[in-house]
Amino acid sequence: MNVWEAIATRRSLGQLDGVVDDATIQRLIEEGAIWAPNHHHTEPWHFTVLKGESRGRIGLEWAALAADELGLGGDIREKFEAKEQAKLLRAPVIIVVSQKVAGSPVQVEEDHAAVGAAVQNLLLAAHAIGLGTRWRTGKMAYHPWFKHALGLGADDRVVGLIYVGWPVNREPELAAQRSKEGLIDWITE
Repeated sequence: MNVWEAIATRRSLGQLDGVVDDATIQRLIEEGAIWAPNHHHTEPWHFTVLKGESRGRIGLEWAALAADELGLGGDIREKFEAKEQAKLLRAPVIIVVSQKVAGSPVQVEEDHAAVGAAVQNLLLAAHAIGLGTRWRTGKMAYHPWFKHALGLGADDRVVGLIYVGWPVNREPELAAQRSKEGLIDWITE
């Protein structure tokens, strides 16, 4: 698949399943993600891979904490916790992509853009080999507890949870037409 085709056909997929071996995940990161451009070669990214029982354990701990913070009880709490716990079970592998926050405010913003570019590289590389992905965040991604549970630093910034697996539905989703009107301004003099 050439790069133009990968860009035009990659979609976020909601149903992911199957076994994705560690070597494939490592390749997506080492041969895809980390080749993103980054000013001054800061390499501000970090990747935490959640597989197997860790997804359920972290999901269960998060669900209880979130329910406590909302003051939920009874049936409402049970339904809420079940929904929250299930989020990390949507795919066989979740790659949590985070940014090591350091330096001047300008560097922090440039590094954030670089980590976003690393995520896009990872998404395109996964698509090119037939894997499906979905880039998510949500309240858990921004909660200090989550960073602590993953062993990240207090100042680190979670940029996304990348759900990875084999697509359950292989029918490609139709892309929405992209508006091109007023998109480009040319300054030639």
